[in-house]
Amino acid sequence: MKNFEGRVAIVTGAAQGIGRAIADRLAAEGATLAVVDINDEAAQAAAVEIGGDAFSVACDIGDPASVTALHETIVQRAGKLDVLVNAAAIVPFVPWDELTFEEWRRVMRVNLDGIYLMCRAGSDLMRKNGYGRIVNIASNSIFAGTPNMAHYVASKGGILAFTRALATELGPHQITANSVCPGLTDTEGVQQTPHKEAFEFVEMLQAIKGRGKPQDIAPAVAFLASEDAHWITGQALAVDAGMIRW
Repeated sequence: MKNFEGRVAIVTGAAQGIGRAIADRLAAEGATLAVVDINDEAAQAAAVEIGGDAFSVACDIGDPASVTALHETIVQRAGKLDVLVNAAAIVPFVPWDELTFEEWRRVMRVNLDGIYLMCRAGSDLMRKNGYGRIVNIASNSIFAGTPNMAHYVASKGGILAFTRALATELGPHQITANSVCPGLTDTEGVQQTPHKEAFEFVEMLQAIKGRGKPQDIAPAVAFLASEDAHWITGQALAVDAGMIRW
């Protein structure tokens, strides 16, 4: 299937983890893909591995100038933007009693400020074409109240609420905005934190047993980013093997 033939897509955080799996999926379905990551070397390597029309762009999504430069590059390289998937995020492990304001702001700068900056610039390009799909990666932790990451949970809850409001703002321009809420997923980032010890506990709460992988998240994102999802906006879809049901 080539659901994204002729479409131009940005995926942030695409050098690894969930972002990389989404990038692989969209590219396989025909998208001209911008592999965006703060790690320039890793983004370049991912773009080469993905192949086709994929190209890499280094971007610090929490920096307005960097985001502006990214979208200028998209216009120069591809001429338009159809799909924006915001997967870049910091996954921390900080107990509440150790959570400083500096650490709070570090996470918010990327996980929430970055979403705003990317959606602001991305939707401006989409409005010129009268078409767009925005998919923001939230987290099922906002329903579970996962410990040791209060600032992460707050940032992801902000994404869900922001996406709902964004859908109302952008609907008249034929642009949809939805969020996907993965459960605990076996990514490089998770493996670098104590969260890697939680898979057995999380699996007990899941309706479908097993360990979530990035490739389990990508199909839901691809659907919401496709033309088939034209009548779906402002929604939050939990992709977590039935751990959270709401």
